[in-house]
Amino acid sequence: MSQTLLPSGWVEKLCDPYAVLGISMIADDRQIFKRYYTLAKLLHPDRNTKNCNSDQQLATAILSHLINPAYAQLKNRQKRLIAIAMLRSDARVLDQKPLSSKNAIAQEMMEMPTPEAELFYEEAIACYAEAQYKSLDQFYQVTQQITILNLVYLRFHKPDLFLPQKVVPIIPKVEVNPVEFTLTEVKPVLTNYAQRHYQRAIEYVKLTKWPLAVQELRDAIKLEPNNSDYYALLGLVHLKQKFIGMARVYICQALKLNPQNSLALKYASELKIKLGENTNPKSMAKAMSIAALLSRFTQRKGSQVKC
Repeated sequence: MSQTLLPSGWVEKLCDPYAVLGISMIADDRQIFKRYYTLAKLLHPDRNTKNCNSDQQLATAILSHLINPAYAQLKNRQKRLIAIAMLRSDARVLDQKPLSSKNAIAQEMMEMPTPEAELFYEEAIACYAEAQYKSLDQFYQVTQQITILNLVYLRFHKPDLFLPQKVVPIIPKVEVNPVEFTLTEVKPVLTNYAQRHYQRAIEYVKLTKWPLAVQELRDAIKLEPNNSDYYALLGLVHLKQKFIGMARVYICQALKLNPQNSLALKYASELKIKLGENTNPKSMAKAMSIAALLSRFTQRKGSQVKC
């Protein structure tokens, strides 16, 4: 298929293979293949026969000229290192010029402490990836945003952290004591898939297995994006990890969806969240920008709580 079926400049400008696939820069071989397999099925010509001819052609062109080359680059050890080196060069250029106002999410990430930025990076990439190929009209813009997040992420790490197959934990190991609090505000869990993720997250919280709890809650939110209980518990998990900024964001989101959420209300005061009152502008801007990302790509709706 002719490359001219892609809009002008796409191949040259979308040169970050991680962004094209919609994966983070710490993705391992299994995650890379899983994402590629998902996209190959989604954009395969046989899957798009019901779409209009132009959409079908665009999907096929994206698969042929962007996704397939990106996967070929990342599955090869040497090519992957070359891709990372090129992105590092772009990251150094990024250090020398301010981000545009369109990149508020990346700006917030740059201002976070490294552990919190790493965690936010993973969650932001997951949100973008979920929306990236839902509509081909937004593919280009979303992919560019992922590229910018990747460049910002590179500012926090040394080159040896990106050798293939090396697992880089997004949360450092810390000594923790058994959790002494009880989740009395947690509601009974039913049997759908989202609530199964939620139930497993509760068990991981009791065992202080924070990364596993975060992953289960992310999966629950994908399935039920309007459930305030999931955001409240995720806020609590971040609070226990001492990621105060992230904790505030998710507790605020829980209260936006349900101002009476008992778990969120319990920790709102500890996080200095005053309902109906504004906090300092910088904290509010951070909460709003992160919330906007999550809201945009999970299409959530809820009553607003100023926090």
